[in-house]
Amino acid sequence: MNYLIVFSLISFLILIHELGHLIAAKLSNIPIERFSIGFGPKLWAFGKGQTEYRVSAFPIGGYVLPEIENENDFFLIPSRRRIAFALGGPIVNIVLALVCLSCFNATTMGFSLYGILIYPFVQMKEISLQVLYALPQLFSQPEQLSGLIGIVAIGGRVLTGDFSKIFGLAAMLNINLALLNLLPVLPLDGGKILFCLLEKIHRSPAKLRSPLTVTGWVFLLGLILSITVIDVYKLALSTYA
Repeated sequence: MNYLIVFSLISFLILIHELGHLIAAKLSNIPIERFSIGFGPKLWAFGKGQTEYRVSAFPIGGYVLPEIENENDFFLIPSRRRIAFALGGPIVNIVLALVCLSCFNATTMGFSLYGILIYPFVQMKEISLQVLYALPQLFSQPEQLSGLIGIVAIGGRVLTGDFSKIFGLAAMLNINLALLNLLPVLPLDGGKILFCLLEKIHRSPAKLRSPLTVTGWVFLLGLILSITVIDVYKLALSTYA
């Protein structure tokens, strides 16, 4: 049961990340064609304004689809609005992480203004530094990292016997999701922001956007696949050892 809770939590936080992009798009006057909960075939939908809100068959995260004729139309939107759009997801994750840390402190340390309003920022700084220190392992020691399967397995064990720890787990996942998405690598949010800033200096980097996006996707999918294989191997060892 704990493993299902952790899996659902991860899916929910990814959805919250996409909701942040949706809110940023609305505030930046970027037209959105579709906001979907999950992926795959449509199960149910309704329209509001120019946006379709739908529930899809596979409720894992979600996505935001801008209303554009082709990819080039999106890049005609002023860069400051595209930067706001890209920042929306990470910002919502950071805000939610602070809320989760406040709840965690209240349930484990008792209610205090320091624990709810101030200490969460200290904790966020400490967790963020740990994540940043671990980032080089993406290239040097990928076997030390955990993907979806590994996180669900570890999270399920963490929640055993103390369900209040779900707030701490949610905070850590939110911070990881925000920081990893802010890496200056396409197709991540940080890479999109970087290219928006480079466009302000000179238009020439725009020619590299598509090949770097494809390269980034290949790298990310390869990394996810390799980490998933490692997770399954570790899980099998722990189960049958």
